[in-house]
Amino acid sequence: METVRGTKLLIRFDGGKCIHSRHCVLDRPDVFVPNVRGEWIHPDEATPDEVAELAHNCPSGAITYERLDGGEDERAPLVNVVRIRENGPLAFRAPLTIDSAGAGLRACLCRCGASKQKPYCDGSHVAIQFAASGEARSAESKPLASRNGELSITPLKDGPLKVQGALEVVSGTGRTLLRTTETFLCRCGGSGNKPYCDGSHAKLGFKSG
Repeated sequence: METVRGTKLLIRFDGGKCIHSRHCVLDRPDVFVPNVRGEWIHPDEATPDEVAELAHNCPSGAITYERLDGGEDERAPLVNVVRIRENGPLAFRAPLTIDSAGAGLRACLCRCGASKQKPYCDGSHVAIQFAASGEARSAESKPLASRNGELSITPLKDGPLKVQGALEVVSGTGRTLLRTTETFLCRCGGSGNKPYCDGSHAKLGFKSG
């Protein structure tokens, strides 16, 4: 974890969670300076609100911040969502508890089965040329009584992600696929019903450790 303090805001960067979506270095290369030696994060090159927006656009939660100017820190979303990224991970935005530990408000979890940092994505889907649509079929589901609140994710041993709490499963283009309070999401890469588990992990001999 890198921590860089500016005059009005503190930035934290967790390289272990980064999936290299590159929003930070493309949107504000003066704040997150790519391909340099030494110091590369410069909080004072943007306003606290601008830095906060950069963090919110980081799907993996690798970038977080702490306001030092009395401004508001990141708020939990009004709707808990997991976005199915095309050929990539499961991108959650919700108040997260992962494997019984608090995990912030954003996280990208592996669904190709190849990450060396399970349950988190480490970009291995690119190396193995994982192919899985982000546009699964929608299932009929009723509106949830509550759309937010704590979301608990339990990576089952050698099995799927058990997700409990209000959640909307959303395609890469924003289409609602399912509204649920409990679901099991594939993380072995082999399900024939992606993004949901169909038991293929047992046939494939998937190992989560």
